[in-house]
Amino acid sequence: MPLVKMTELFPKYGDNSYAVGAFNVSDMEMAMGAVKAAEELNAPIILQIAEGRLRYSPLKLLGPIMMAAAKMCKVPAAVHLDHGGTLETIKLALSLGFTSVMFDGSKYPLEENIARTKEVVELAHAQGAAVEAEIGCVGGAEGDYKSVDILVTDVEEAKRFALETGIDAMAVAIGTAHGNYREKPQLRLDRLQEIAEATECPLVLHGGTGLSTEDFINCYKRGIKKINIATASYDSSAARIKEVCSAKPEANYFDFSDAIVQGTCENVKRHMKIFGVENKA
Repeated sequence: MPLVKMTELFPKYGDNSYAVGAFNVSDMEMAMGAVKAAEELNAPIILQIAEGRLRYSPLKLLGPIMMAAAKMCKVPAAVHLDHGGTLETIKLALSLGFTSVMFDGSKYPLEENIARTKEVVELAHAQGAAVEAEIGCVGGAEGDYKSVDILVTDVEEAKRFALETGIDAMAVAIGTAHGNYREKPQLRLDRLQEIAEATECPLVLHGGTGLSTEDFINCYKRGIKKINIATASYDSSAARIKEVCSAKPEANYFDFSDAIVQGTCENVKRHMKIFGVENKA
C-alpha cells in the first residue's frame, strides 16, 4: 500500500473510540515485527525512530529500511521521526521520504518553541509531510537524551501553540514519562480533557510504556489520537533473546534475529488491541 501521512491514520475529530499506535524501531527485525503485527490485526501503524537513538541506528541506514517496510505493508502505514531535535536530522528524514516529523522544542521557552516549530512546519509542509511538536515537558529520557522532570502542559499555552505554529499533531504532558516507571504515574486526565476541549489539534501521548490498559483507554477517550510505544518493544525483544539463550545454548545469530521479530510483534499486537485499533485499517 502507498505510504500515508500519520494524520490520515488518526480517527476523526470527536471520534474517541481508538488511537493509532506509533512504534519505535531500531533495526530491520523490529520493523519486520511491527509490520507483521499490523497486518495480522488489520490495523494502521506508524513506524518511528527517535533522534536520541540514532547513535545505535544511523538514520541513513535505518530510514530506508523503515520506508521499505512501510511500503511493503499490506495496511496503511506512516513513517515518522520521533523527537527530532535538530534541523539537520529533520531535513534528512524528509529527504528519505518520511511522511511526518516531530520537532521537540519543549526545552525552550514558549516563544522560542513557537518560532522554531514554525520553521519546521514551513519546511515539512512544503514537502508534503506532517509535523508533530511538544508543549509542556514529558518526563524521563528519550534515548540518549538527559532525563527531565515532568512539566504538565498549560491549557492556554497549548491552545496558542497549536494556533500559531500550524502543527498537525501536538504532544502534551499529562504526567507520563519516557522509559520504565519507577513508581505508578499520576495522570492528569482532567488537564487532558481541558486541552482537548480547547483545541482541535490531534493530541499525542508520549511515555506509554508501563501504563495500564485503563490508563490508555482513559487517554484516548479524552482525545489522544496517537500513542507512542518504544521501551516496551525493546524490553520485549530483549526478553525473547534471553529466553532463546536460556533454552538453546547453541543459539546462533538467526535465532536472535527471529527472537527480535517475534518479541516486537507480540508487544505491538498487545498494545494495538488495547488502543482499539484492530480492524481499523
